[in-house]
Amino acid sequence: MRRLLLLLGLLLLQQACCFEFVIDGEWEEEMSDMRDHRERHKRALLTSEEQEDFEAIRGEDITVKSYKVESRITSRFAHTTVRSSVLNSGTKAQSIGFNVQIPKRAFITNFTMNVNGIIFVGSVKEKTVARNLYAQARARGKAAGIVRANSQDLETFKTEVHVPPGSNIEFELHYQEMMHRKLGVYEHSLFLQPGRLVPQFQVDVYIFEPKGISMVDTPNTLGEKFADNIKVTSSEKKAHIVFKPNLQQQRKCDNCTGSAIDGVFKVRYDVTRDSNAGELQISDGHFVQFFAPSNLSPLPKNIVFVIDVSGSMWGVKMKQTVEAMQAILDDMTIDDHFSIIDFNHNVRCWSEELVGGSSIQITDAKKYVQNIKPNGGTNINEALMRAVQMLVRASNQRLIDPRSVSMIILVSDGDPTVGEIKLSTIQKNVKRVMREEFSLFSLGIGFDVDYDFLERIAMENRGMAQRIYANHDAAEQLRAFYRQVSSPLLRRITVQFPEDTVSDVTQNQFDKYFSGSELVVAGKVKPSESNTLTSFTTASAARLDINLETEGDFAVLDTELAKQQHSFTGFARQMWAYITVKQLISERSLAPTAVKKRKITQRIMALAVEHQFVTPLTALLVESEETNERLLADSPKDPKHGCCSGVGFGGGSSSLQPTPVEFVYQAPPWVQMTTNAPPSQVNKGPEEYALPLKVNLVDNDPHFIVHLPRSNMDVCFNIDSTPGHILNLVTDTGTGLVVNGQLISSKKAHKGKLSTYFGTISVYYQPDGVSVTVGTDSISMTDGPRNHSFTWGATANISQDGVRISILKNSHVSITINNNIQVMVLLHRVWKKNPFSVDFLGVYIPNHNQYSPLVHGLIGQFSRDPEVSVYNMHEGMDPLKKEATMEVKGNKLLVTRGWQQDYRNDTRRGSSIYCWFIHNSGKGFIDGHYTDYIVPNLNSFLQML
Repeated sequence: MRRLLLLLGLLLLQQACCFEFVIDGEWEEEMSDMRDHRERHKRALLTSEEQEDFEAIRGEDITVKSYKVESRITSRFAHTTVRSSVLNSGTKAQSIGFNVQIPKRAFITNFTMNVNGIIFVGSVKEKTVARNLYAQARARGKAAGIVRANSQDLETFKTEVHVPPGSNIEFELHYQEMMHRKLGVYEHSLFLQPGRLVPQFQVDVYIFEPKGISMVDTPNTLGEKFADNIKVTSSEKKAHIVFKPNLQQQRKCDNCTGSAIDGVFKVRYDVTRDSNAGELQISDGHFVQFFAPSNLSPLPKNIVFVIDVSGSMWGVKMKQTVEAMQAILDDMTIDDHFSIIDFNHNVRCWSEELVGGSSIQITDAKKYVQNIKPNGGTNINEALMRAVQMLVRASNQRLIDPRSVSMIILVSDGDPTVGEIKLSTIQKNVKRVMREEFSLFSLGIGFDVDYDFLERIAMENRGMAQRIYANHDAAEQLRAFYRQVSSPLLRRITVQFPEDTVSDVTQNQFDKYFSGSELVVAGKVKPSESNTLTSFTTASAARLDINLETEGDFAVLDTELAKQQHSFTGFARQMWAYITVKQLISERSLAPTAVKKRKITQRIMALAVEHQFVTPLTALLVESEETNERLLADSPKDPKHGCCSGVGFGGGSSSLQPTPVEFVYQAPPWVQMTTNAPPSQVNKGPEEYALPLKVNLVDNDPHFIVHLPRSNMDVCFNIDSTPGHILNLVTDTGTGLVVNGQLISSKKAHKGKLSTYFGTISVYYQPDGVSVTVGTDSISMTDGPRNHSFTWGATANISQDGVRISILKNSHVSITINNNIQVMVLLHRVWKKNPFSVDFLGVYIPNHNQYSPLVHGLIGQFSRDPEVSVYNMHEGMDPLKKEATMEVKGNKLLVTRGWQQDYRNDTRRGSSIYCWFIHNSGKGFIDGHYTDYIVPNLNSFLQML
């Protein structure tokens, strides 16, 4: 009897209560602008109503036994599962709804339903195939689940099932998304609005990041009532966030039957980064390159703000825009240039030319914005033309830094009504006049704006679009967007790989990188005998050209993932597909011909079906083999209402193929300066040719080894100074070069001696005002107010004017000035738990550096080879060490024959150099006393002796 009732209930499944026009996979026909406007307004009203009465579980006289949400985030990719168990506890058959709000950027991947033991299983199919199969079932009176656009950054999955009394239903929905980094954090949002009390209510978020988690928190978005119900457990690489309120804690009040859980549950985190070169992860035959450098000085900005002041902006919209502009203008710096264009049926400029961000100009601009009175129509085309012309004039007249970032920020709430009103023509006009170095960012206020148009015009011009919701929070939304683009750090970023090592690479060229964001490149790894893959990233920073190398191991990550209970082992494969599909959807909207659009459509459908993504071109068909029932999860016509487009926070080329890399070996500086290096040594690593080359060096405690070419001998001495002292190694007032080193001490004395080492080396080049400071943790380059920092964690090459820095990962850094002066700093890493030793540096300076006659310093003074004679050699107190008399600089010194270490070849044990050792901190061999070489700071020149 129960079985008969169930089948009867399924035959009476309620028809879906709302329908949308669903595309057939071609989208070749375009609706008129007027019809688009009406449809947008209609959708706005519908979604607003849905937001007010949304409940996760719908139905009368039902018991929600459990509602559980689990997210597994692995390497910024999230797989979320929403499960609910429901009982029809009423006395009659009824429809029970299961609704889940998910982020718009997510793809649903599966939905299953268990109705009294009858299993409905989902599968993603091409939309036309899925709809045809569903139509056959629907003709017999079956129901549909449908994905519909909702407000803000969410959309809703809905399904209803009509069941007899006493029925048990279990719902399970899966969706996937990539975490996007904004303002320095990843934010994972879960919409929780059960609408009723749930005995078993639980949210679990598991995070696994192979490089480590630097921070994790849960903003109190559900209210103070639940502050103590959220538990966060974290370790170096993993975090587990649990939200598990009991029935009493869920109540709005002590005796209430309604649930107080109503809102978005958020988890924010960021990852540990040991290098500006990024992170290359390889798993399951795919790679993902994450690039999020920091510690770089921002590039100067040139911004034209284009603000809609038509009549529709009257009231809250204008008030919020003015409030936001006041804060944005306060953020401008003296290096920035800007202007403001406001438009209705006319177009006005606060300034016809870009002006610097001085306090006077900022104050005047704020007054101008404050006095804007909205009225009239909307002339978007003319306003954008004027903005581009302003940037072109400034560029042509060389009024702006060629390395600066130029952008237009458009803020509008409506369609054009004056001048050129055809959207496709406006799009073509802007594309025609925009230069490659300019970007356009579009902000659409409210629902009555053609967001699809704003998104297309931004993507086509190396920018992005974002919807601003017209409410009390609009000013903060505008400010938050501006913060994302207010600190551009890099331009023209390209991520490349050796030829024939990868395939199917996602976008690998980006126009800009903004502080706090992240660029992501993914692809497939080709079979190889090598165990590693290397990426090469090039970019331009403020006056710097940067080349970075990142290496990933083929097996390490998969081995690690297999050990993690809650990791998402297929993340790399799914992330590659996710990024590719998102980029193809963007390309499709900009396709110039129907043929091109059709080809892109076919690729999207093939990938979406293979990886089970519900996209605008695919649908989820939910079927039961036992009863031959079918449901259909469909999607809106077009993702017009998403918050933003693109992967990573930057525009640029959308090429999906890697650019072949041409490898050119660049010999280290000490090879360039050597004229007699054998040809066999030119293309070998430094360990193969370093030792025969004569250098002056300081290493270990700190041991100085000076090579005297005329005498063809090496002379050694130690400096026994105090930790914290800064010793001058080279001062050359003629060339403007200074090399200084600051001493650090061992952790504690060993055998009664507290050893000292160099912990910081500074190379300062006065003509360019450039200072390179090398520490045991990082390498920084300072140019006036600009400061750029790099770690030892990646191989990198940085060049600015006549200064070049070459970093070999965890080994050494070479500083080259004007191709004729080089300094190499060697890194010594020690065991972290060593009770005595600390990480320290060694300094190696080629003997043939081209100084001026004014050069001096502990090492610099020996660029002029002193006359040295050694005689009266005899046995010393140590039979293994000869003693002798050395005459140098008019002094007779007792010297000892011994060994010192050169660590270029072997940083652990070193290679022995036979030298004459001078006692008493080099007294008599160096000019003056060693204390004469102590300087006050790292960039200080030595006062000549």
